[in-house]
Amino acid sequence: MQIALDPYMHRHLSLPDICKLTAELGYDAVELSPRSDFLDWWVMPRAHKQRITAFKKALKEYGVKLATLQPMYRWASPFEDERQWAVKCWKKAIEVSVEMGCETMISEFGRGASPERSVGEKPGANTKEMCEAAWWRSMEELTPIFEREGITLSVEPHPEDWVERLTPATDIVKVLNSPRVKLSYIAPHTFYYGEDMAAMIRDAAPVLHHVRVADTYNPMASSNLRYIVNPPGSNVRVHQHLDIGEGEINWDVFFGTLAEVKFDGILSACVFAWEERAEASSRFMRKEIQRYLDKHYGAAKPLTKNAKRKAS
Repeated sequence: MQIALDPYMHRHLSLPDICKLTAELGYDAVELSPRSDFLDWWVMPRAHKQRITAFKKALKEYGVKLATLQPMYRWASPFEDERQWAVKCWKKAIEVSVEMGCETMISEFGRGASPERSVGEKPGANTKEMCEAAWWRSMEELTPIFEREGITLSVEPHPEDWVERLTPATDIVKVLNSPRVKLSYIAPHTFYYGEDMAAMIRDAAPVLHHVRVADTYNPMASSNLRYIVNPPGSNVRVHQHLDIGEGEINWDVFFGTLAEVKFDGILSACVFAWEERAEASSRFMRKEIQRYLDKHYGAAKPLTKNAKRKAS
């Protein structure tokens, strides 16, 4: 299993310094979420040759891997010009992934059109269905490229996506039936995914490639008042990525079920809430992840190289 750090809370650091911090905190790898100097939201990658070279050098110097790259493009837009631009950006992002030697790319199924396009210019009443149709058109172009380049794409349903529950997302990946298209399980989205976490993980197991670890509250609990949103009844998706133990995820069920299905993919710490104590949060998450892995996978499971170095 590869244990990675999503360094979003540390994004003020340069890419080489991200590599250094990742190793110091005991993680195996970097899970590079969108950032303006590499793969930014919605636009063509900013990862030019010199930046790629420096990033690769730092990864090697500090003994960490690049576990994932995360492009975010509107590949499910029902507006064809947006969708075509997204696919063009995706193709360039795949080239960057190949150059970096990164074998996994992660992304969301997508929320469809950009906000400015979807206000007053709705493509029709069946927007979710049209977004799904657009996503499948994009995958018809991109799946052969992933397969040719040996890159695995792991997709996640996200709150407010055209698909936000896990069961249909699992079915879609299974129907696509490509050895290079897999599924991500994002723990802090659990309460939008469905009611039975263990059952969802078991069902997803054959295509499960990547999981993100962070705690969250159940927004539907306490008469739907766990979070208070004004005006009442607003159609929003509220959640947060907290340290383990600060929310309502049952971590013994989560890690126990991963062990049961013999998950051995990429597992990343993905906390966003605590930028004022980002290093302490990332360090705490590394220790808690190891504690749960030891508990459920077996205490004899060896520590990773960086975890050993940090523990010594």
